[in-house]
Amino acid sequence: MTALAPAVRAIPTGKPCAMLALASDEIGIDIEALRQHVPVRRCKHAAGQGIYHVGQPFQAIYLVHAGSYKTCELADDGREQVTGFRMRGELIGVESIGLKTYSCDVIALEDSEAWELPYPAVLRACLHEPELHARITAALAAEIRNDRSWMLMLGTLAAERRVAAFLLDVAARYARLGFSAKHFILRMSRIDMASFLALKHETVSRALSRLDELNVITVQRREVQVLDVEGLRALAGAAH
Repeated sequence: MTALAPAVRAIPTGKPCAMLALASDEIGIDIEALRQHVPVRRCKHAAGQGIYHVGQPFQAIYLVHAGSYKTCELADDGREQVTGFRMRGELIGVESIGLKTYSCDVIALEDSEAWELPYPAVLRACLHEPELHARITAALAAEIRNDRSWMLMLGTLAAERRVAAFLLDVAARYARLGFSAKHFILRMSRIDMASFLALKHETVSRALSRLDELNVITVQRREVQVLDVEGLRALAGAAH
């Protein structure tokens, strides 16, 4: 989604707010069943290494097996714009289905592994596994909902609320994979987090410090401990 901190069971993080998660248990991809029809290839990536880059021919989608990745594009001014984070059990590449080339870059945030699923073979597999088509369609639909939800959130929430919402999503996604929702590691840098949340790096750091001062979290570098879940939800404006 993985290297763990000595006292923390942690995995990669991802796209904010629990409503935005796109985990394998939700889309129901059975990798073993898929292997019967698709030549699945394990691909390992060192931190900073890309799975693919914008403009490369679209040939496959990927299922994250371990570690974490970020998706990013170039903004109009030439800066890198982080558009999401992917963790264990999530699909990568669905944003480019229907295109001739990939529409973004995907970079490993840590030593990671993804399973390559050649897309032509996936399409053929849908003929043998009728539910597979529905699951991939569900993944695409979830991607659209995620983007819409975050566009709304980034357009309406102040910086502190955005950061609080992001932490809630990280916690929820860790919990879904059986890890602690109250003690985890942020796998992305502050700069990547700021880019995704459409904030300045310094603003993210100040927001995290403010949440620490309010005693809803404690934060040491990338290690976060949630002290007051309800308080964090209130700050994010999340429904109970």
